Amino acid sequence: MFTGVIRQIAHVISFKGDLLTLRSSYRPHLGDSICINGACLTVVNTIDDIFSVQLSYESQNILAINNYKKEKIHIEPAMKMQDRFEGHVVQGHVDCVGEILSIIENGVNSTDYNIKVPKEYIKYIIPKGSIAINGISLTINDVKDDTFRLTIIPYSLKNTLFSTYKIGDKVNIETDMFARYIYHMFNKKDDKSSWEDIDRKMFTY
Repeated sequence: MFTGVIRQIAHVISFKGDLLTLRSSYRPHLGDSICINGACLTVVNTIDDIFSVQLSYESQNILAINNYKKEKIHIEPAMKMQDRFEGHVVQGHVDCVGEILSIIENGVNSTDYNIKVPKEYIKYIIPKGSIAINGISLTINDVKDDTFRLTIIPYSLKNTLFSTYKIGDKVNIETDMFARYIYHMFNKKDDKSSWEDIDRKMFTY
């Protein structure tokens, strides 16, 4: 489990076959889960300040894979039980790849990004709700048929890779876990659940 708060930006050493090798001052242990550009991956090798994660064939077909071949990449270690909870609940399960359609500067204090997603995922994207973009927890401003708008503040631009993104770039998107669960609970045609059943389900999350 993650929070979508980027702790570090790692340097990509290589991406060969199914192994992505990174350099970072954060030193994970063998077998650790770590969020790399929004995808939960497993550490399979470590030496000093270098570690490798493995990307399966499935992962490489789902993710915005070109971002893993660039110089820098977002990383977030898995959340510990005693950690302060920031951002929102992020599983590291990327739903789809989005495309940046426009970038609009709003004076000195914010920049708007309009992102297009496959239309079947827009139902999980809610105005003023949360979303993870390349692992970053962000708030959705508004939603249209197959696009949504984010407003990024200068702090986020400075401390993430968002300032390097350009129109046409692809990004990993994880929609809000609770939006997905609630949608599926209330949209099963054969679901005869009572309100007591729904309450019981909600208490399990």
